[in-house]
Amino acid sequence: MKDRLQQLLDEALARLRAEGVLPADAPPAAVERARDSAHGDFATNAALVLAKAAGLSPRTLAERIVAALPQAPQVEAVEIAGPGFVNFRLRPDAWLEAVRAALAQGEAWGRSEAGRGRRVQVEFVSANPTGPLHVGHGRGAAYGDAVANLLEATGWAVEREYYVNDAGRQMDILAASVWLRYLELCGEPVAFPANGYQGDYVFDIAADLHRADGEAHRRPWGEVARGLPPDAPEGDQERHMDALIARARELLGPESWRRVHGIGLEVMLESIRRDLEAFRVRYDRWFSERSLVEGGAVARAVERLRAAGQVYERDGALWFRASAFGDEKDRVLVRESGQPTYFASDVAYHLDKAGRGFERMIDVWGADHHGYVPRLRAALAALGIDPERLEVRLVQFAVLYRGGRKVQMSTRSGEFVTLRELREEVGTDAARFFYVLRSAEQHLDFDLDLAKSQTADNPVYYVQYAHARICSVMRQLEAKGLAHDRARGLAALGRLTEAHERSLVRTLARWPEVVEAAAAARAPHQVAHYLRELANDFHACYNAVPFLVDDDALRDARLALILATRQTLANGLRLLGVSAPESM
Repeated sequence: MKDRLQQLLDEALARLRAEGVLPADAPPAAVERARDSAHGDFATNAALVLAKAAGLSPRTLAERIVAALPQAPQVEAVEIAGPGFVNFRLRPDAWLEAVRAALAQGEAWGRSEAGRGRRVQVEFVSANPTGPLHVGHGRGAAYGDAVANLLEATGWAVEREYYVNDAGRQMDILAASVWLRYLELCGEPVAFPANGYQGDYVFDIAADLHRADGEAHRRPWGEVARGLPPDAPEGDQERHMDALIARARELLGPESWRRVHGIGLEVMLESIRRDLEAFRVRYDRWFSERSLVEGGAVARAVERLRAAGQVYERDGALWFRASAFGDEKDRVLVRESGQPTYFASDVAYHLDKAGRGFERMIDVWGADHHGYVPRLRAALAALGIDPERLEVRLVQFAVLYRGGRKVQMSTRSGEFVTLRELREEVGTDAARFFYVLRSAEQHLDFDLDLAKSQTADNPVYYVQYAHARICSVMRQLEAKGLAHDRARGLAALGRLTEAHERSLVRTLARWPEVVEAAAAARAPHQVAHYLRELANDFHACYNAVPFLVDDDALRDARLALILATRQTLANGLRLLGVSAPESM
């Protein structure tokens, strides 16, 4: 109905432009839901916004707008309120169009072409392949995938991408950690570094390497440890690790080092793929950071910044003039050692994205990366790319509680709860729904006990139960030897006059608006909250109104209403990556 009223308003404003009441370049105005239902169902502030351009008082312009509005059978009354608001009140039967639309459109109900086929890339998760995905990554996965689904539902051409950080220091640390565990399996008396990756998965990778290659990569521990700077707590653990990596490269040589490095990457990346697929997350592309380095893209990006006069040398390093584009300080692109920084790789990556023609690039990052946003936008501006094309969505941490106690997580120490363990404990449905229950900008306390409960307090159970309950009604209908006559039900919708029926219909009618608003705001939590409200209205109606009555027409009308509700629940759950069970 909102779209229909918007169309009426647009026609009225076009008529006033044609009559000279409004200038030809007068901007459009919007229809919104009324904040107070006592004033009507929808409202527009068009008269207040356009009064100056028209040279009229807002109330006078409101009168002209109302007079220019085309007649519409759905509209019961149009009223002017306050300084010039125009309020629309719909006929009760007008809301019933939502039932017809839901049943006619099916899975397309709620979808639109607002995005007009524009290309958008959503890059999310992109965790370093140095360990299994943990519950913190899960929130970014659920959020990013739901945002991509919403954009697709509103007519955007969406590409999902995972950026594989396979060329940096963290991968070197993983490779060194695997090699040291491998040496232990060979019988060497290894002193494992404080800064190494210590999870059980590192032992598993080392064991795979040992089974496949035997002792081909064995080197005496005395040679490995000779002359290394002290580790923590006596020394600097970062300096010790860098020296250990350099020693591993030296003793193994290029071929063996690539083998050790490669098996760690291969095993961890495959584990991440499996976990995400089981979490119902798919990608159109897995993009390798190493391909940027080896293909020369990083060097070319740095040279483009140099050619633009936006770099300088200091203390042997190459710096980008980020402060000239709004960042708090300048940033290092190439270290004194000649190695490019992570930032240089990210500049090259986003230059590549822009070159692929995406109108919008959405990056979903952890909240701890908030300081990184200005420097990346600065680099795009320096390269002549509109920084507004880049949209960074920061996802706050998810804190897991089990038995009322907070669970600590650390990838390096290995003391973390994996996404796989979370799925096994509460299921993919509960995990995905809980992750998007709150705005991504808000911290999330994930209550495992609630997620596993089968009560109305568990929001995903409550919503899914509404869907299953409707399926149960249809099975009861069949058991009674009856069948639903959709045409008869649609013809009798006007008989849905009970208060709970009317409330359910009005909530149902909001669905297309919810999808469009949630997509525009990148806010899947709006869908989750709407589904809870719709489920609540259905359960209330179920408890108050009998569906399988003897009156054929009334029965079919009520079944049409709940079938439209079932379709809406299924469509909403699908956008969130959650199943819609037929029985529970």
